[in-house]
Amino acid sequence: MPRALRVSAAAFALFLVTACNSASTGGSTSTSVRGVTADTIKVGGIVSMTTASGYSKKDTDLGARARYDRANAEGGINGRKIEYLGAEDDGQDPAKNLAAARKLVQQDKVFAVSPMSSVTFAGADFLDTQKVPTVGWGTLPSFCGPAHLYGFNGCLVPTPGGTLNQTWPEGLAAVLGGARGRSVALIAGDNDAGKFGIRTFTQGFKAAGFQVAYAKAVVPATSMPSDWSAYTKEILRSGPGGRAPDAVVSVMQTPYNIGLFTSLKRSGYKGVISDPTDYDPGLLAKDATKQALDGVHVLLQFQPFEADTPAMRRFKDDIKNASGGTEVPLNMHMMTGYMSADLFLSIAAKAGKDLTVESFQQAADDFSDTGTLVGDRALPKGKKESFGCGALVRLKNGRYEVAVPFTCYPPIPFG
Repeated sequence: MPRALRVSAAAFALFLVTACNSASTGGSTSTSVRGVTADTIKVGGIVSMTTASGYSKKDTDLGARARYDRANAEGGINGRKIEYLGAEDDGQDPAKNLAAARKLVQQDKVFAVSPMSSVTFAGADFLDTQKVPTVGWGTLPSFCGPAHLYGFNGCLVPTPGGTLNQTWPEGLAAVLGGARGRSVALIAGDNDAGKFGIRTFTQGFKAAGFQVAYAKAVVPATSMPSDWSAYTKEILRSGPGGRAPDAVVSVMQTPYNIGLFTSLKRSGYKGVISDPTDYDPGLLAKDATKQALDGVHVLLQFQPFEADTPAMRRFKDDIKNASGGTEVPLNMHMMTGYMSADLFLSIAAKAGKDLTVESFQQAADDFSDTGTLVGDRALPKGKKESFGCGALVRLKNGRYEVAVPFTCYPPIPFG
């Protein structure tokens, strides 16, 4: 081989080595980071689209897509578009939740999972071990502490040493004209989410000044009761002197709430009824459902759709655009997906052009912003406490109205 050609070949080989090293050590053209290319960031979700009871969180996927679509329309995140694969359906089954997590990481090679919304999170340890940034509704302990898992509104079921969101107890105290001398009954499903919910809300309501007359996670989680009379009788006799409590709080999903609330009303209960799930105009299409939920106060951990703020107007526009320009009834699952995506995008933007798991984590460890649809956000504080804001809406005469405006309450220590 002539000398000139040998030099050229050597130079070309050096170029290839340099290029490969550059790609593997970071920089704007890095291809060594799972799910990240020079132009895209691959993201997937895990959502309970179908369940044995018929309850569905499918619109969580639409909410996430709406937020990712806007991010892409605005040019992406530091020059990269979001390649959103949609959400895997875990059927509210722990085995399917873990299988969905494995598929997204091992087969689809996603950089992140956002949203994750289910009452089960069997895939949590796998995602954290695999260093997959995961954002979802922090209603499970898995969102409270693990390095790579984030609740879009913080940690709602903390471990001792964390704090509790007081929106629900303080909001119901406002509805009742104060908590002093008032009693409350708490009921939940017999599953992890229900048990943690009973534990945390019992402490929260006591701290607000309520007498907790009944607090049980006893309703079968996999087979909805056909007869609610046994639960109703026990609740209605649980208050002081064997009387009915002033408020009944259900930490359950819509089909269960409809059965319980209908039974309570047929038994003549006149107190306050409240739950955290039934903020959905689509539920009002059936008369029986509308009657069961009439008068119910629903806990929100975001601004009500009735709020006329720039952030809410933008949310509504984004949902409409993602729905093909069609107005669709809004529900809380859309907000869950939207704000999960929003937190992921905000942290990823702060991480900069050189996006890696490490740069994402570094950005998250010093992240804060204000004025979002869930209030002010801050990490790593959100690993131990919620972002502390919320509202109560009440269904009245077939429409929702704000009963307690969106307010940020000081959290209390949990232990």
